[in-house]
Amino acid sequence: MSRNQTSQVNPGRMIKKFFLSSFVVITFIAYVVHQRFTNPDSALSPTPTLSSMVASQGASSSGGLPVIQSRPTATSNQGLYKDGVYTGPQIDAYYGLVEVQATVKNGKISDVQFLKYPNDRRTSVRINNIAMPWLQQEAIQAQGANVNIISGATFTSEGFAMSLNAALKSAKN
Repeated sequence: MSRNQTSQVNPGRMIKKFFLSSFVVITFIAYVVHQRFTNPDSALSPTPTLSSMVASQGASSSGGLPVIQSRPTATSNQGLYKDGVYTGPQIDAYYGLVEVQATVKNGKISDVQFLKYPNDRRTSVRINNIAMPWLQQEAIQAQGANVNIISGATFTSEGFAMSLNAALKSAKN
């Protein structure tokens, strides 16, 4: 045998390998998509679990919730707002609408309530049951809409901040 005969590529064999590899990749992608849409709480879901957050609660200063982006907090907003109850607009937070209502007493935010939040999927309910109290507490503590974005609840956090900011604009002195 000459050297040229042993180094020749068999095109039929290459085509078979290509189709077999493509089939494997397409099958894997179809499986992942199927699992994601039929079982949103599966291991393929990137959202954190309640038990993992509670277990790490004492380990971090943010109370166990991972914070991915920090916004500056308000320094001193004493007496910036007129007393009353102010409702922000409904914000589309991808998985549902977010609407916030702020209560101002003695010129300070005394309470923040969610009027609407994404809650039509089990995953949304689980995530928002964890994130909403943190967002409410932070808004009261910061006396404004400058709150940390909660990892896993990014859209809700952003919608919360936008709705609260609009509500507080109408409450400004």
